[in-house]
Amino acid sequence: MIEISPTDRVFILTGAGISAESGLPTFRGEGGLWRNVRVEEVASPVAWQRDPQFVWEFYSMRRRAASQARPNPGHTALAALERALGNRLFLCTQNVDNLHEQASSHDAVHMHGELFKSRCERCTLPPFDDTNTYEPPASLPRCECGARVRPHICWFGEVPFHVDRIYRALDECTLFVAIGTSGMVEPAASFATHARSRGRTFYVGPEEPANASAFTECFLGKSGEVLPELFRF
Repeated sequence: MIEISPTDRVFILTGAGISAESGLPTFRGEGGLWRNVRVEEVASPVAWQRDPQFVWEFYSMRRRAASQARPNPGHTALAALERALGNRLFLCTQNVDNLHEQASSHDAVHMHGELFKSRCERCTLPPFDDTNTYEPPASLPRCECGARVRPHICWFGEVPFHVDRIYRALDECTLFVAIGTSGMVEPAASFATHARSRGRTFYVGPEEPANASAFTECFLGKSGEVLPELFRF
């Protein structure tokens, strides 16, 4: 159990593992290829400039898969924790799906973007909701300025979203919990070390992460099984 005091400020980081329990592929490690291509070779600015149609086919596939997924008990437990803690909880996710929102979390910070949003590749119009798929024979979407519309995703080589807000929350937190994240993708892999100088750090997942030494304790198991019974007030 993790004891949460009335003064604790809790930072939750979720990764691909919690979404995998809802049936979404991780595209990392064994079996993580799409059309025999590594995700790094399709989710990048270079890939976009080389073949935007190919990139949109990848994200169209991901939109179809995510539209069929439903939150699991891990997502539901975190939504309940948000209701209990209010603004003392900061929920940050590396995932681009909307499973936290489906589970009724209201303020999840998507550091790698959101799958069901798009934005112009050139102008400053804000990202917009977009559930469409763009595969042949559909034409590539265009902004009103004439430039191409791209997925609202942080690709490899790009700066994650909301970095300043995330590090402010890390500086304020007294309890950090990482869930279903590999501990290999920066900058998120360093969050636990950053938070440990200020308080307790915990990990939840079926296997120890690469940065296991940064955690006070690791709870090994599926998040949907561990999280509903993990927190005590």
